[in-house]
Amino acid sequence: MSAEADQRFMALAIALGARGLGRVWPNPAVGCVIVSGGRIVGRGWTQDGGRPHAETQALAQAGAAARGATAYVSLEPCAHHGKTPPCAEALVKAGVARVVSAITDPDPRVAGRGHQILRGAGIPVTTGVLARDAEAAQTGFLSRVRDGRPMVTLKLATSFDGRIATASGESRWITGPEARRMVHAMRATHDAVMVGGGTARADDPALTVRGLGVTRQPVRVVCARLLDLPTGGTLAHSVTRAPLWLLHGPAAPKAARDIWTRLGARLIEVAEEDGALSPNALLRVLGAEGLTRVFCEGGGQFAAALLRAGLVDEIRHFSAGLALGADGRPALGTLALDALAGAPRFRLRDQCVVGADTVTHWVRA
Repeated sequence: MSAEADQRFMALAIALGARGLGRVWPNPAVGCVIVSGGRIVGRGWTQDGGRPHAETQALAQAGAAARGATAYVSLEPCAHHGKTPPCAEALVKAGVARVVSAITDPDPRVAGRGHQILRGAGIPVTTGVLARDAEAAQTGFLSRVRDGRPMVTLKLATSFDGRIATASGESRWITGPEARRMVHAMRATHDAVMVGGGTARADDPALTVRGLGVTRQPVRVVCARLLDLPTGGTLAHSVTRAPLWLLHGPAAPKAARDIWTRLGARLIEVAEEDGALSPNALLRVLGAEGLTRVFCEGGGQFAAALLRAGLVDEIRHFSAGLALGADGRPALGTLALDALAGAPRFRLRDQCVVGADTVTHWVRA
């Protein structure tokens, strides 16, 4: 295969893997394409819940045609025995003649061993094809393995002067229906949707994916130090429809813990710092639970705390064509900046127009 063909088929493998985003945690969302004689004979991606793996899906589709073929995998094939045998061994058994992978899996159970199994069986392995694209697609998984926390996407929906509500608190709706539908699509590509307690109290949100036919809902994470959340609101009434995790501090009253436990929520205690939940601690807890991608929808103080701690990896900013003025409520709380050099910096990845609104995608610089 030429380098151009390798890149073309790897691009397809990465795109296939993206179909699993938000649906396969704690596993990575991997894609696999099997090519014989320049023709695709099998393709697959990690299925809901993390099994079967992409390689297993692609090999099943290829059948006997996998023998002598080239397998393109967006992440190094696994090398450890879990609920299924290692994918590296499955590729060997299927008789593939060559494997092309984008990046090495940093999981200590793999970490080059998958490639070693393949090479040990006499199968040539090419690595690093579209590595940057694969790294971007696997940001959440890589962050959890390397840093112990999921990636965080911060969603902001503001007027063009950076306000999220009028002075009286009215905020529905600043952006249009097309933008709101896109937000639901973004929720669906994340493992969890997260808000602070203030947003849960003020907005009574459902935090679910609606209108897209999604059957696997993201985990809903609410960070409320004292568990002072309305027990008669939307979250309490929808516990059976989508997972609800409540992250709270050591001082949360036992009565509140008992009520939410009876309602069916999962309670997780998190360490505090400076009278609030520690942003680093809560993300490490979520990482330990297997989450790889978290979609944070505020509020302003919570978002500012994540930014101050350097824990926001991407920002999706929806900007509407209206002004709310200085008396409107700002999108972000205090960042306590003494100098411009200390401001969190992001670079623009892309932007588009959705309905009457503009959406910009920023990644941490």
